Amino acid sequence: MKTIAIANQKGGCGKTTTAVNLSAACAMKGYRVLVIDLDPQAHTTLAFGIKANDLKVTLYNVIVNEHTPIADIILTTNVVNLDIAPGHILLSGAEMELAIRYARESVLSEKLKTVEHNYDLCIIDCSPSLSILTINALVASNEVIIPIQTHYYAIEGLKQILDSMGIVKQRFSCNLESLRILFTFVDERTILSRDVQRQVREFFSDKVFKTVIHNCVRLAEAPSAGAPVLTYDANCKGANEYRALANEVCNHETEIRTTEESFLHI
Repeated sequence: MKTIAIANQKGGCGKTTTAVNLSAACAMKGYRVLVIDLDPQAHTTLAFGIKANDLKVTLYNVIVNEHTPIADIILTTNVVNLDIAPGHILLSGAEMELAIRYARESVLSEKLKTVEHNYDLCIIDCSPSLSILTINALVASNEVIIPIQTHYYAIEGLKQILDSMGIVKQRFSCNLESLRILFTFVDERTILSRDVQRQVREFFSDKVFKTVIHNCVRLAEAPSAGAPVLTYDANCKGANEYRALANEVCNHETEIRTTEESFLHI
């Protein structure tokens, strides 16, 4: 199971929008996908029409209780092939409860091992901070997608998450292999937007997705309907762009596997 964290220490950059719609797009391509809502705001959960307060157990129980398996909380969504581990506002207190827990940074990673055979892809929506929850997501992941808006402060947020990834890789034993950068809420009409894209692409080269997510009113409307934009308005610009992003993500994974298999046969 490939695990991807959607992370940025800056809020409002499109993490949840990307987690919801990328997971839906990959599921619609036939992949078995699990999306994990590790943000205490639980907006990914709500985006699928699920109210966290109506649930008896959520990801909070899995994180703080050693004896609650993640399989007990996983729910099906309104998208075929897509399941969710729902979040809850109580996750905001998980850091204190994990303070004296042994190997607290790998709690999620260990829990995911029990269901990894059920899925091809796991996508984690992270909170906008370097909390113990975000560290858990990074330790559990093979790859990080960093959504950024095309303005100056976004570049500062990018530097912060890169520093955080370096710390996690240095201090903890994990399989964090790569990062990819995704431009979100893009307005091509502004000079600043074009300049930021150019600078980031020049510096990070092939680590930046070719696909760009533009401003799209349907992306903003879809959560109120409790559905990803791909089912809310399948033909809108936002839906088409997230399908293109899913193609890049899945093709990148196929290329890696093909390269590894070729190497093994040399």
